[in-house]
Amino acid sequence: MAAANKTVWGIHTMDDPLFLNQNLIAIGWEEMGDLSAISTSRDAYKEKYIAAYPDAKKGSIATSAGMLYRFVHEVQEGDYVVFPSKIDRKINIGVVESAYFYEATAALYPNRRKVKWLKHLPRTAFSQGALHEVGSALSFFQVKNYADEYFKALDKDFKGNILEPDTDETVAQTADEIIEATRDFILKELSKNLKGYDLEPFVANLLKAMGYRTILSPHGGDSGIDITAYKDELPPRIVVQVKSQDGDIKETTIQSLKGAMREGDYGLFVTLSNYTKNAQKYLDNTPIIRGINGTELVDLVLKYYDQLSVKYRKMIPLKMVYIPVLPEE
Repeated sequence: MAAANKTVWGIHTMDDPLFLNQNLIAIGWEEMGDLSAISTSRDAYKEKYIAAYPDAKKGSIATSAGMLYRFVHEVQEGDYVVFPSKIDRKINIGVVESAYFYEATAALYPNRRKVKWLKHLPRTAFSQGALHEVGSALSFFQVKNYADEYFKALDKDFKGNILEPDTDETVAQTADEIIEATRDFILKELSKNLKGYDLEPFVANLLKAMGYRTILSPHGGDSGIDITAYKDELPPRIVVQVKSQDGDIKETTIQSLKGAMREGDYGLFVTLSNYTKNAQKYLDNTPIIRGINGTELVDLVLKYYDQLSVKYRKMIPLKMVYIPVLPEE
């Protein structure tokens, strides 16, 4: 078994043959040049990154510069690396055999280290949690949570199938993480792209996807009613107020919607945030008004996503996938 005091690193590439055929790992960022010429500090790497990529998003600078710094200065000879290859869907485990070097003649991935590949194993040999960790969105990262599982895979008598599918509890855990990440993504995209009045046509489109006829009110008009909706040609009328503010909705705001309602109307209040305790109590005691918060709005987006307009599906790009879950007992 491998020495457990060694660090396990994970890496991705778009060039599987480069890694497998030339026995190395590599990262790109070609505009940075020879990384060994940069002073040995994270701040120096950030400064060089900003100079090399002046249009880089602020949030990506520290992340990208950090990956480059770790690849050069934190990886040690004798550390282990896990590389999931796409061409054969294998998990490749190797040991780092060289210090960092710069391959000046390489058009892509010039920042390199030599690796001795020890095993090439099917993905089915690993738990879903271990696979999820090495499926990180980062190009280069440290494997922490499931490092022991990859160490165990280096045992001489390792046969794979560490966990039988029906006992692999990480399946459900990973599925939950994916679902939560998707919910977070949707809410962030709505908050980012639909400020102020822009949220109103989106809610109208969502109601249309749910089978309602909708009429958008002129901005600032109709006593706070943003959308009028009907299920069919007959009453009742549903009056909708939409708020994209970050803070929780207060009771007085919902009362203003109540004041705009006519006899026989139903009310719907939609917000990307949530409701204060008093506002929620008011909603509970006023059954003719339904309140939808950000979490519930995301649930409706997921349920009716296919019926949304192309405009909003492009704004919130999602792909239908099937996720394994544990059977109910």
